[in-house]
Amino acid sequence: MQLHILNHPKDAPLAEDVEFLTQSLFKLLHNETTEIVLDAVKKLAESNDSSPIIEEVLPLLNENQVQNLILACSMFSQMLNIAEDVHHERRRLAHEQAGSRAVAGSLADTIRKLQEHQIEAATVQQQLDHTHIAAVLTAHPTEVQRQATLNFHRRISALLPKRESCNSAEALAELQREVDTTLLALWQTSETRHYKITVNNEINNGASIFPLSFFQALPKLYRSMEKEFQTAYPKIRVPDILQIGGWIGGDRDGNPFVSADTLRYAFTQHADTVFHYYRRELAALYHDLPLSIRRVDVSEALLALSARSPDTEIAHEEEHYRRVIAYIMARLIARGHEIGLTLGCRFGLLEPYRDADEFIADLEILSRSLHENGSGMLADARLADLIRMASVFGFYMMPLDLRQHAAKHGEVVAELFQKAGLEAYETLSESEKQTVLLRELQHQRPLYSPYIDYSDHTRHELAIFQEARKIKNELGEHAINQSIISNCEQPSDLLALALLLQESGLLTLENGKPHSRINIVPLFETIEALENACSVMNTLFSLPWYRDLLSGRNNIQEIMLGYSDSNKDGGYVSSSWGLYQAELGLVELFKQHGIRMRLFHGRGGSVGRGGGPSYQAILAQPADSVAGQIRITEQGEVITAKYAEPGNARRNLETLVAATLEASLLPQHKIPDSQLMQALSDSAFKHYRALITRDGFIDYFLQTSPIREIASLNLGSRPASRKTLARIQDLRAIPWVFSWTQNRLMLPAWYGFGSAVEEVCQADPGRLKDLQQHAQSDPFFQAMLSNMEQVMAKTDLTLAENYAGLSESPEQAAEIFGMIKTEYLKSRQALLDILQADELLRDNRTLARSLALRIPYLNALGSLQIALLKRLRQDPDNPRLLQMVHLTINGVAQGLRNTG
Repeated sequence: MQLHILNHPKDAPLAEDVEFLTQSLFKLLHNETTEIVLDAVKKLAESNDSSPIIEEVLPLLNENQVQNLILACSMFSQMLNIAEDVHHERRRLAHEQAGSRAVAGSLADTIRKLQEHQIEAATVQQQLDHTHIAAVLTAHPTEVQRQATLNFHRRISALLPKRESCNSAEALAELQREVDTTLLALWQTSETRHYKITVNNEINNGASIFPLSFFQALPKLYRSMEKEFQTAYPKIRVPDILQIGGWIGGDRDGNPFVSADTLRYAFTQHADTVFHYYRRELAALYHDLPLSIRRVDVSEALLALSARSPDTEIAHEEEHYRRVIAYIMARLIARGHEIGLTLGCRFGLLEPYRDADEFIADLEILSRSLHENGSGMLADARLADLIRMASVFGFYMMPLDLRQHAAKHGEVVAELFQKAGLEAYETLSESEKQTVLLRELQHQRPLYSPYIDYSDHTRHELAIFQEARKIKNELGEHAINQSIISNCEQPSDLLALALLLQESGLLTLENGKPHSRINIVPLFETIEALENACSVMNTLFSLPWYRDLLSGRNNIQEIMLGYSDSNKDGGYVSSSWGLYQAELGLVELFKQHGIRMRLFHGRGGSVGRGGGPSYQAILAQPADSVAGQIRITEQGEVITAKYAEPGNARRNLETLVAATLEASLLPQHKIPDSQLMQALSDSAFKHYRALITRDGFIDYFLQTSPIREIASLNLGSRPASRKTLARIQDLRAIPWVFSWTQNRLMLPAWYGFGSAVEEVCQADPGRLKDLQQHAQSDPFFQAMLSNMEQVMAKTDLTLAENYAGLSESPEQAAEIFGMIKTEYLKSRQALLDILQADELLRDNRTLARSLALRIPYLNALGSLQIALLKRLRQDPDNPRLLQMVHLTINGVAQGLRNTG
């Protein structure tokens, strides 16, 4: 192992952890593999260039040995990741214990900044009262690791910190035994699924994060927020500003497997998860509060509830708090039974709670009695957390968004019109569509009839909205708040959704004005759609009917911005600037019309899909575009990385809160030079489009990346493309980015940047100095360059050129790869010139160290993948070869971490 990389004194514990895990892995390989595989791995551990090692050993290995070598490289990458994560937590705790200044992104640092800028308590309270922050978990398939694998990773993560506290040989030997047995179980567990994952599987995986981390992280975070704010501003109240949302079970864009049944299944699983949580917390409270009437007084309201308690044990006659908790539990479980949950209650069942508000009201009777009678500390502990979580989670745990493609909504409207004997909707112009839709929305005459035979698609879509109405009635109004229109391009797209909501009883006329129970949210996701977003919304805001609709939704309009498709469509630079420009325009438009805006950022994990640190991303938003209202998607491996462990989940959620408040309350930073950024964007767009529209490019991409193999990997329920893999416009952004990550070009995150900088600076040499100044002072440009730098550091041209050798047209491939290589070198140099640095990651020692440790194994996996792809292309029906390619894809993805 190249432990010389860990040459900083602060890295000493990390070096020891790495050595500890490495020896355990070598011992495992000695027992589970052959000598030739073990020797190859040992050589890789000491090498800076893995390709010759793989080329030398691969012809000597049988299929089983090749698979073992893949798994070994993958496990080394996994264990290095875990060792680094443990070390990050170690360093964080060391800073805390040393009383170091609060780090950027922490709430303590944000509050310090608010006080430095003399932001008054009334202003802070007003902002908190109008703040809505949501991390929205989606099912987009970029998480390659199975839950079984992740569970073993968590076990190693829990065991490794214990090494430092082993104060005897016996204790160290016991720890070693536990690590060895966990590694053996991991080695013998299949890393890939042999089955296609279903929507229900995804729903279960999403729900599993809550007992794993959120049920612990959120109470602590809210308690911490209250303490931090009230220390600085004694009378501040912290409302429910943060929640976890979801798409899994409601997002049917391109996923034919999402139905009314899956939507119902999602909410049943969520309710089951949160009701079990409430029951556990109530049971703990029951044990925490055996307070005797002989020792404390209680309120009259508490006594009234106690008199109705099903807890008839004589030992509890004087323990009214326990009796009331039993009463609350019996009513809560009865509500669970009413919605189909299987929950036991030792006290029997009483009248079910109608809603979460009734549940909270009874908990608050407990709290007030404790506060009024000298037991305030007890009220402010577990009980306060439970009240807060009941307020945040309700009876549904996390609100789900609905999402569907605009064209699919249009197809349903067209059939409803056709069956009702109205206009041929699909043939109408945009203005005509708006006219007829507004006509139908002016009254409540239904178009749908249960006595008419409709297509499967129309019945399917309407059933989902009808089920959404039932769910809101049963579990709470906020169980479903948003319906998102993907590929939204025209005002009629929003009006068409409004009509479907009306046909489903979710939009009604009250006193002649429309009232919707769901927000209608356009998703602008292509470069063209982003450019037209203001025009679309201006048309809608100018319609009296639509303004009346918004007035019934607190005058808030949510807009979702798509990072993935805009990047695939126009490249990273143009996508970033297009999004920024769209936000600037929307801010001004909303101000003109007096409407509050909430932006929903559809970011992925990779830079090519809008990924990167959330704190910097939020602060890089245009002035007034946050204003306390922000939603951000979290998906795939990002969910595991950020939220699978309580401490990590709390810190990542705290960062969202801190960044949102800073962006909303602190003075705005320097804004980008529009002329300069537009020139860069236009040039980068031209060069990016010249590449991806070039004759033969799509064939090059399909042949020199594992895109087809990724499409067959059982990552998620959603197909890899809407129609075909043979057209970039039909290919989903996730496998597009995932594939460029595998072949180590990371192309969507930088292509066109170098040529753009070159052209701008050739036209005006003084522009380089301008770019350098912006890199130091402009948050938007800083975030863009920082993300690009991290991705370019992971790019490997040598390995990528070997992937190019997979092409069936060597001359054409050499030409296209030559373009890519030239552009990479230009982009890398341009980046270094602007950052005024002589190497990438000069100011990011942590990532540089991380990459240096993992590169031997990542490059070995890449070389193995290329060799196996060559064999598979010659023997495409060989399932064993495909399985091994899948293993290499897993290994690379786990090592690089931000795959899609």
